[in-house]
Amino acid sequence: MPFTVTEVPHLPDGFTDTFTSHTVETGELALHAVIGGDGPPLLLLPGWPQFWYSWRLVMPALAEHFTVIAPDLRGMGGSAKPETGYDAATLADDMAGLMTELGHDRFAVVGYDLGMVVGYALAAQHSERVTRLVAAEAIIRGITPSPPLLADPATNEMLWHFAFNRLRDINERMVAGREEIYFGHQFTSKVATPGAIPQHAIDVYVDQLRDPAALHASFEYYREESFAEKAQALRDQGPLTIPVLAIGGQYSTGTMPADVMRMLATDVTEMVIPNAGHFLPEETPAELSKAVLDFLR
Repeated sequence: MPFTVTEVPHLPDGFTDTFTSHTVETGELALHAVIGGDGPPLLLLPGWPQFWYSWRLVMPALAEHFTVIAPDLRGMGGSAKPETGYDAATLADDMAGLMTELGHDRFAVVGYDLGMVVGYALAAQHSERVTRLVAAEAIIRGITPSPPLLADPATNEMLWHFAFNRLRDINERMVAGREEIYFGHQFTSKVATPGAIPQHAIDVYVDQLRDPAALHASFEYYREESFAEKAQALRDQGPLTIPVLAIGGQYSTGTMPADVMRMLATDVTEMVIPNAGHFLPEETPAELSKAVLDFLR
């Protein structure tokens, strides 16, 4: 299986002494997860277009206090890549199934970017199981007001890929064989400091997206229309009552995660990490680790 802990480069010293890769059959599909540490279970949900590897700099500190489970969502990394099922509600049910198979009835969740959307769906659909939620660096379709098509340059630079990713077929044909141009731009244009994500890490992310099934999945997350209506239905059922920490990067979403989570939860703590762009787990791993530990302990 590609993209396991023994196959990816440049992990922190001692990483493989703590963490191992597992393939978990949920009954619906096979999911890859990297697991290690000791303590209460903590589920880390990755963002687009990444997989568990994005958490590598945060996981060792968290594993000192928690049993850390960092999965690849369906379509990512070493997990199965079916044609369908890329709405947040289904992805959340996948994660609930994963945690059931691992023997964890109740657990905390940290979700970033796409993982924040899945984390909200998981907490809302399986409210009896999620104890706390950290929601970082995303908006939620159906809840967050949509920006205008002709936005200001800064907003356009941050969000233009939403419209591109939702296209049918033409985007896959345009990006296939040029993955390093399109996805490389995402990693270099959405950081606060140039080079914050090293080229070797970008190469890992791009390499997984050369698989046509993974490339297809990367766009399906955005094409899926059903979750906007589902998010509104979940909101109308009542807000989350668990504690929520909503985090944005100063030079990315800022207070937007807190703004949207206040529409969906009653107990929201806002945090903006200074001098950070979008990719918090890699740009500011120490600050993010501390924030998560302070909130969860």
